[in-house]
Formats: sequence, C-alpha cells, structure tokens
Amino acid sequence: MRATAPNPESRSVPEPDPAPAPAPLRIGNASGFYGDRFDAVREMLTGGPLDILTGDYLAELTMLILGRDRLKDPSRGYAKTFLRQMEEGLGLAAERGVKIVTNAGGLNPAGLADAIRALSERVGVPVRVAHVEGDDLLHRAADAGWGDGVLTANAYLGGAGIAACLRAGADVVVTGRVTDAALVTGPAAAHFGWAPDDWDALAGAVVAGHVLECGAQATGGNYAFFARHDPRSLRRPGFPVAELHADGSSVITKHPGTGGLVTTGTVTAQLLYETAAARYAGPDVTARLDSVRLASDGPDRVRISGVRGEAPPPVLKAGLTRIGGWRNEVVFVLTGLDIEAKAGLVREQMEAALAARRPAEVRWTLARTDRADASVEEESSALLRLVVRDPDPEAVGRRVSGAAVELGLASYPGFHLTAPPGPGSPYGVFEAVYVDAAGVPHTAVLPDGERVAVKPPPEARPLEEVPEPPLPEPLPPGLPTRRAPLGLVAGARSGDKGGSANVGLWAETDEAWRWLAHALTADRLRELLPEVRALPVTRHVLPGLRALNFTVDGLLGEGVAAQARFDPQAKALGEWLRARHLDIPEVLL
Repeated sequence: MRATAPNPESRSVPEPDPAPAPAPLRIGNASGFYGDRFDAVREMLTGGPLDILTGDYLAELTMLILGRDRLKDPSRGYAKTFLRQMEEGLGLAAERGVKIVTNAGGLNPAGLADAIRALSERVGVPVRVAHVEGDDLLHRAADAGWGDGVLTANAYLGGAGIAACLRAGADVVVTGRVTDAALVTGPAAAHFGWAPDDWDALAGAVVAGHVLECGAQATGGNYAFFARHDPRSLRRPGFPVAELHADGSSVITKHPGTGGLVTTGTVTAQLLYETAAARYAGPDVTARLDSVRLASDGPDRVRISGVRGEAPPPVLKAGLTRIGGWRNEVVFVLTGLDIEAKAGLVREQMEAALAARRPAEVRWTLARTDRADASVEEESSALLRLVVRDPDPEAVGRRVSGAAVELGLASYPGFHLTAPPGPGSPYGVFEAVYVDAAGVPHTAVLPDGERVAVKPPPEARPLEEVPEPPLPEPLPPGLPTRRAPLGLVAGARSGDKGGSANVGLWAETDEAWRWLAHALTADRLRELLPEVRALPVTRHVLPGLRALNFTVDGLLGEGVAAQARFDPQAKALGEWLRARHLDIPEVLL
C-alpha cells in the first residue's frame, strides 16, 4: 500500500517560548524632604542593588525657602544639600550603573544641572546630565490675577520629561517642581516603554512613587504601631526600595540588614498620607486608590497590585507662595495653683499693652499640661501661647516682645517664658491654583542640550468623586464595650495639603474594620477633636485598605509656612485622634 505523504500544513509546529518578562526596575529613594538624612545617598548606593536612585527635596514650605534664596542670589534656588551629597554620590552611582533622578533643582533646575557638570569635572566622574523645566509660572502671576507679592509659582509636572531625558541616555536627571510620584513614573515609563495612555501601569507606578516619596515613613518611621517592634530596629530605619514590574505592580522593600520594617501596615500608613479621595489625580494619570491591593511577599516585602488608572484631569495644580506678613510668638509658663487666674491676669496685661496698636491677628491658646501634686516642676506647669500677625513688622516686633519682658516682675507668681521673645519674623502663605495642562511648556533638556517639548497626555478626564462604596456589615449589636483609646484598634497618619489637614486611619483586622467603618463618622471625628468642630470635614472610604481618610478644610490656615497652629503641618493630628477615648467592643481589645 502506498504511503500517504504528510501534509505540511497539518504538521504540528511547537509554539515559540514566550518572551521572558523584563526584570523588575529597582528604584530607591534617599530623601523625603530638604534636610533628610545626609548619608542616605551613600547608604542606598552601597547597601544593595539599584537601577534608579531618587531624591525628593521639595515641599510647600521648601518652595518658599528657595524663593527667598533666589531673591538673595538669582543663581541659587536649588537644594544645595544635594550637590554636596553628589561629591561622593556621583562616583558611587557611576561604579554601580545607577541613574539618579531628583527634584532638587527646585526653582533653578538648569542652574543645578550646570553645577553638577562642574562637580563632575572636578571629581573626575564623567556623567551625562539632563534637566526638566517649564514648571516655573512666576512670569504669569500678574496676568493670571494671582494677587500681589507672589514669590514662587510652579506647576506640578509629571514624569514624561524625566522619561525623555533617560531615553536620551542621561545619567542624572534634575527637575524643578514635579509631583513626588513623577520621580518613579518617569523612570518606569522609560524602562518599560509604556505608552502615555498605559493608565493602569502608570497608576501602579504612581502608587509605588507615593509610598517611596517620604523616605523612611515607609520603613517604620513615624509608624503608629512602632511600640510593638524592637526599638533597636527603629533607631535608624533604612530607606525604601520599589521593585517595579512591567504591568505597574511593585514590591516595596528595603536593603538587607538596614533598620526599620516594611509591612502592610507601614505601606498602608504611607498610602493614606496626604491623600484624600479614591481618585488620586496627577499630571500623568489618575490612580484609583480604591483598587489598591496589598499582600505580604516575605519578610520586609509588601506587594502592591491591582491598581487601576484613568486619564488625568485637563488641568495641572500649581503652587503659589508669598510672604503673608510678620509673626511673633510668646509662650508664658504658668506653674502650680490658680492656672486659669494666672492666664487671665497676664492676658489682660498684654491686651492693655497692645491696645494702642493691636496686631491684625491676636491668638491665645492655653495648654493645660499641668498635673496636680506633681513631683517635677515641668509637670506642674501649663503653657499660655500668644501668637500675633500683622502686615507691619513694627506691630509684632518690639511692641509685643517689650510688653512681655516688662511684665517680668509685675504679673503672676512664678512668671517666666519658654524663651526670650524675638523681634518677629516673616511668615509665608501657600495657595493652590489650577492651570490648563496644554498651556504649560513642559520641556526636557537632553544631555546634548537639545530641547524637546513634552506633549500632554493624549486624553483628559475631569475629576469626579467616586460614589461611597458599600460599608461592611456592622458587628452584632449588644456586644459589651469598654472605654478605651481609639489607637488600640486603629493606626493613623496625618499631614498637610495647603490649609487643609488629612488624617487617614486603618484597621488591621476585618472585625476591627467592621466596627471602625460605622463608628468613626465625620460627626464623630468632630466630637473627638473639638478643634475641628466648626470646620468642613469630608470622609472617604477605602475598603480595600480597610481605611478611612478624612480631610479637614481650613485647619492649617494659609498653610504650613503660616504656622497657624501648634502643630502647623498636622503631623500629630492622627496621634491625637488615636489617643481619644470612646466605647469600643471588648472583642476588639
């Protein structure tokens, strides 16, 4: 019988092996603010493998400081600390093949880029330096109607300019005011070849960038449950590292052997810091915080996955700073008996002395830090704080300080001050405005000097609130309760956004979440924190993180630089809330 010839079209052809997934991009951060640990750059470059080292030096207050620096010397306006760190850091990074991305350029990224080139020649480490510009909008202030006295005006740019610089071969990329997360989205987009509308991947990088941006706050610093851990490990927390993957997922970790800890709790705390609603808008993408999923991935490793993204808004946030006026502060120490009467006497005396030219704002605060029958004098003392403000420095200077000093022998028994009163000092004001994204000239200046215009994202979506998600089923009614601090069942972290304060709380267990989601309403928050009773409070629910995020508008006045309250950045607002007592089911305690 004749054999049948095989049909080549029916022959089974093995499928080619799928291309291996690209290796994760290892991004570490060595600075969370201007003044952070100086030797963190060395620690991060020598402590373990990295591809990118970032440094975040800018905050609302920092822009005001740099603006005053620029007034004194137009060639300044950048973070000088970073330049000193690079005297050693350039060589260490070059040896290890690590690229450096930083916003230390502040108000003068071109000036810092030139200074790095000069440093490169001086230390004998050749590097290709690029920078990003276009965020400075000061020239628009008058025409835009932003008012008089604007000292700095800067749009928050995204990471696309950084990506263009890295694609062009830059070893060091310097920016001005970009979003903190842009220091991560830019390198990730360049490395993985993401398109400008790869929203989910970009959103994952934004979330990872938000976790990294404040340095050691992701590795056990400022952590609500620090007392549960070995204090020796928290004396010097390491700085965080994100292992970014091509789909935008990441693992947050730190270099081996460094202090601190990385847990779902430390990562949750940082995700709630200075955020608010489920939609976290930025210039690259709007990240959906309600889609974030966290899971332990081993010791000191937390995986972030599931992040969804949407097109960003058509506008960019811009921060304005200006000198708001002059400020002075006097703190009177009241010790022992008759605290209220002592406070009343000195207050009447000071008010009389200031009557002829009363400052525009006079604020008194009595903090009853005293205890009865105290064995230490400090514990027997309360603090009466006087804060005055005025556009005229004379109104808050010698007039106030002299009046306080002259009462030294003529007021309440035990009169003394925490410090000699000073002449008064200028205070700043921060304001956020919004500008058309298409009208901001985002520009990447490549290592060879070529200027490349960076296009805005291909799509925009106006920002809208997410409907509140369903709450978990409450705990069964009638459970026995005990009066106890909220902090026994909830962690918290708080901070500032202009004149508003943010406080995020999370539960560690499903049962605690079932209670917290129903017990801690906006009205209950007002009851627990009397200082915010008259202010607008908005509650945002994030079930995936078992978290609530509250925004308190107006608590910080005109922003941190205005020093409107005892805790001007609301850093401890969350800890005050955790210390407040309420009726908590005993099963949770």
